Amino acid sequence: MTDTPTVLFVCVHNAGRSQMAAGWLEHLAGDRVEVLSAGSAPKDAINPVAVEAMSEVGIDIAGRTPKVLTTDAVRESDVVITMGCGDACPIFPGKRYEDWELDDPAGQGLDAVRPIRDEIRARVEALVDEIAPREGR
Repeated sequence: MTDTPTVLFVCVHNAGRSQMAAGWLEHLAGDRVEVLSAGSAPKDAINPVAVEAMSEVGIDIAGRTPKVLTTDAVRESDVVITMGCGDACPIFPGKRYEDWELDDPAGQGLDAVRPIRDEIRARVEALVDEIAPREGR
């Protein structure tokens, strides 16, 4: 892993879970981590309920655009975290891969998306502690 690890979050549509995870990681780790996100079949826009849920905790993901998953994005990453995209993600030796089983926020209301957002935060906090702890911790 490089001095500044790169984390790639991947879900099917790159409109909900992976975007919330990227928002959390940027918020919690700042410039200690480079953050990428992509989808195996990206939507045209971010899920508005995911945007609203993140806005409630002071994180703005409204300006993001879903991106298609590329082999280069995986190759550039130290950690690849998938969220329900199955075998769509290419595998390269020497990378850390994790699959986070999370409910899909697509088509769900805000009350259903809040617990998904909060579970993502807890997982991202644990990831930050492992790969980019603050100095003195």
